[in-house]
Amino acid sequence: MQVVENLLTETARAVSFLSRLPVPDRFFAGHDGGLSRTVMAFPLAGLVIALPACLVISILSLAGVAPVLIALIAITAQVMLTGALHEDGLSDTADGFGGGRTRDKALAIMKDSRIGTYGALALILSAGLRIAALSTLIQVLPPLAAGLTWLAAAILSRTLMVWHWSSLPSARTDGIAASAGLPNAEAARTALVLGGAITLALSLVALPFHAWFVAAAISLLAVSAFTRHCRKRIDGHTGDTIGASQQLCESAFLLTLAMLV
Repeated sequence: MQVVENLLTETARAVSFLSRLPVPDRFFAGHDGGLSRTVMAFPLAGLVIALPACLVISILSLAGVAPVLIALIAITAQVMLTGALHEDGLSDTADGFGGGRTRDKALAIMKDSRIGTYGALALILSAGLRIAALSTLIQVLPPLAAGLTWLAAAILSRTLMVWHWSSLPSARTDGIAASAGLPNAEAARTALVLGGAITLALSLVALPFHAWFVAAAISLLAVSAFTRHCRKRIDGHTGDTIGASQQLCESAFLLTLAMLV
C-alpha cells in the first residue's frame, strides 16, 4: 500500500513538473523540490499528460474529421498542456549545438532565451514531421488504436528522457537539471521497467508486432546517438537536452510507425 501511495505522490509531482496541469499542494508537503526519485513516475506522468490528446484523436476519428486536422488539434492540445516544455528544450539545444563551436559557447547559447535559425528550423521540422506521421497513423489505424499509439509514444519518450538524464553528468552547475539533481539509480530503473512495460502493453493492443518493435528500437537508437553526441559536445546533459531527447524519441517512434503500419 505504501509503495502505491509513494508512486501516486511521485506521479503527481512529475505531472506538475512536466505540464501545466494543476496538482494539489498536499503532494508537495515537505518536498525539497528535487526530482531524483520523482523520475520513477515520468512514464505515468506521460500517460496522464497525453490522455486528453488521445481522447481527441479517438473521438474525432470516430466522427470522421480529416486526419491532418485531428493531428494538428491533438499536438496543439499537447503543447498547451506541457507549456511547450520539451519543444523549448529542442529549440535551445538545436541553437546551441548548431551555433556553438566550443562547449562553453554552446552552453551559453542554450541558456539564451532568444530563438535562432537552428532552433526555429528544429521546431518547424519537429512539428511538421509529427503532424504528418500522426495524420498517417490516424488514417490507417482504427480510432482507438490511433489514440493508444499516441499514448505509447508519450510514455516511451518520457521513459527515454530518464535514460538520457541518468546516463550523463550535469553539464553545468546551475540550471533546472542541476538543481533537480541526478536521477536516483533505483528510481531510474523503475522508470525504465514501468515505461517499457506500459509501452509494450499499449503497442500489443494497438499495433502490429513488427511495427512497434522496430519503432521502439529506432527510438532507442536515436536517443542513444543523441546522448553520445551530448557527451562529446558538452560533456553531459542540461534541462534542454533532456527535453530534446523527448522530442527526438516521440518523432522517431511516430515516423517509423507511419512508414511501417
